[in-house]
Amino acid sequence: MPPAQPIDLDYRPSYLAAALTSLAVFILYAVTLAPTTAMWDTSEYIASAFVLGNPHPPGNPLFVLLGRVFAVMPLPLSVAVKINLLAAVTSALSAGFWFLITERVLVGWLTARWQRITGGALAALIGATAFTVWNQSVVNEKVYTVSLLGLAAISWLTVRWSDDPDGPAADRLLVLIAYLLGLGYANHMMGFLAAPAVAVAVLVRRPQTILRWRLLLICAAAVFVGVTVFAFQPIRAAHFPAINEGEPTGCRMAFDWACTLSKETWDAFMYNFNRGQYGKPSVFERQAPFTGQLGMYWLYFKWQWVRDSAAQMSVLQNMLAALYMLLGLFGGWVHWKRDRRSFWYFGTFMFTLTLLLIFYLNFKYGHSQCMIDSANAPCEVRDRDYFFLISFSAWGVWAALGFIFVWEAVAELLGSESVRLGKTTLTLPTRRSWLLASPVLLVAFIPIVVNWTDASRAGQTLTRDFAHDMLNSVEPYGVLVTVGDNDTFPLWYAQEVEGIRKDVVVANTSLLNTDWYVRQLIRRPVYEYDAAAGPAIYRGREWSKPDGSPLRLTLDEADRIPELVRLTEPRLFRKETPDGTIQAMIPEGYLERADQALLLMIRDSYPQRPIYISRTAGSYGDQRLGLTSHLLAQGLARKLVSAVPREGRDTLFLPRDGWIDVRRSLALWDSVFLGPAALAREGKWVDNASVGIPLLYVTTAAALAQAQQIRGEDEAAQRLIERARELAAATGN
Repeated sequence: MPPAQPIDLDYRPSYLAAALTSLAVFILYAVTLAPTTAMWDTSEYIASAFVLGNPHPPGNPLFVLLGRVFAVMPLPLSVAVKINLLAAVTSALSAGFWFLITERVLVGWLTARWQRITGGALAALIGATAFTVWNQSVVNEKVYTVSLLGLAAISWLTVRWSDDPDGPAADRLLVLIAYLLGLGYANHMMGFLAAPAVAVAVLVRRPQTILRWRLLLICAAAVFVGVTVFAFQPIRAAHFPAINEGEPTGCRMAFDWACTLSKETWDAFMYNFNRGQYGKPSVFERQAPFTGQLGMYWLYFKWQWVRDSAAQMSVLQNMLAALYMLLGLFGGWVHWKRDRRSFWYFGTFMFTLTLLLIFYLNFKYGHSQCMIDSANAPCEVRDRDYFFLISFSAWGVWAALGFIFVWEAVAELLGSESVRLGKTTLTLPTRRSWLLASPVLLVAFIPIVVNWTDASRAGQTLTRDFAHDMLNSVEPYGVLVTVGDNDTFPLWYAQEVEGIRKDVVVANTSLLNTDWYVRQLIRRPVYEYDAAAGPAIYRGREWSKPDGSPLRLTLDEADRIPELVRLTEPRLFRKETPDGTIQAMIPEGYLERADQALLLMIRDSYPQRPIYISRTAGSYGDQRLGLTSHLLAQGLARKLVSAVPREGRDTLFLPRDGWIDVRRSLALWDSVFLGPAALAREGKWVDNASVGIPLLYVTTAAALAQAQQIRGEDEAAQRLIERARELAAATGN
């Protein structure tokens, strides 16, 4: 045994190694990056950033400004790709901060820098390839990767402050942390999640700080300066951008500083800021038992290491989830034992990101959770795993510490040597034994392999193609009624970012129940129909450009539309047109503002404007408004027609689908639609909550096959049946 050699602790951060790690993570994300938009909020956020608009409350102004910067960067890439790169860049930089934190924790534990760098790289790898982190980092579906970067940066700065709370830079670090907290809040409330952990770190490491009122005032001012980004919202809202959700302004028709600074603007801004339109209950009014909410988190935690839930993968999924949970918990214990100075912050931070956040969010049962064992309980409309993205990413730090402990234990069995640490002589594994034990770290690479197919969005274009197909199912200058996020936001993206069919007015029934959205429809310009860019089926005919909004109301009249109108008995709606009379027997019950707005559009602008109801709306036009006999399916939408259709070769009534314009629908399917080919290329649909969009193509192909069989076109019908089966397989049905 060679004589023990004294060594000193090396606290210098390996910034170059961290930067290279971030670069490697970015390359992974760039390779698997989405080429365009995707489901849920992606389209809304990309379009909002492009037009400098206000997305849904609370509005995320910091993201909008950052997204706009990325959108106009002089790169030979599409707007969608550039904004998706924002997610990739911010998430990759976050991995670098987790690297630095892990390396710092290992300083008093591992003597060799290369070992600590290995630990940092493991933390970055584990956090970056967790399914939700990876899947959200390759498309800008949410604003949470920006929050992730802010929180990771705050975590690193707080760990540095905890090392030397009396040092010359300590106060400046606290002021910077306070500013980043305020700035993060201007991106999303999640950006403030580090605040409790920062407070604990300060109270434990230097409690007298709370008595320094000047420093506290400066920190409060720094938070305020960060939050002032929210001033963007009412200022921009008063210019009425194309996307202006919540309309946080008191201005009615044009920007004016007087109205921007008015009480009306303040009230509108605060209502939007506090997410008033959602009416979420108090955290003490539980929407599901806390045990059920913990079960939801556990389900999402299992997804991180193997997202595929197929039967052959379920055993591996459970095994890896248990392993990573144990490694993380054990890593947290090791963190406490080895480096308590940084643990006070990071331990509190992890508690906030998990148990405290689960309690605060107060979700109903998760969408996938309901499909498994809670079918009769109130359920979320989609899986909310993205809310825990920060915890899954940061879990990589503790999981890496657990891996290092196991690595060291195996290495000790393979050979040790004496090392002098200060006045203490320790027996540690030799360099050779560390290297021989390194295969145990290969387990950390399993998620990057098994999650690749599900997390990657490379080549996925279905959402954009669906928007193209839906808009082109509508005749020029038409009104298209939609009902949800996934049949509305992609249309906004297609119109505002790619300029596809801006002549179509998209009217979402959920938003029509608000007063601000009705006003926006009235203000919306009438865009020229571009016949050359439109489908060939609409050429060879003159389409008259309307002279105004489909709602012929003043803003004051729009504001007076009641939220609910009670019908004590069925009511007949009647509209005379040159081609016939629309007669709809509206059932007794309640008419919401959206229902009234649609009836007013029919009254004011039909038949000058064609009116369509998206087939994603299900029976909305049938049951709520009694329009069943006046709806004719054309492609992905159903057109309102004056006269009740008559059956013939090109117009058929199908028991499950109602009236269908076979000729128009076949023309759209054969020569216009891009979605079927895109869905076949993707080959797999991970998100069951949005599967209704791809299934729309399956039902369309099946309906057309049935129509072709009725027409005696058996060969064409068989081709459509085979296509429907292929597309159904791609959706997992």
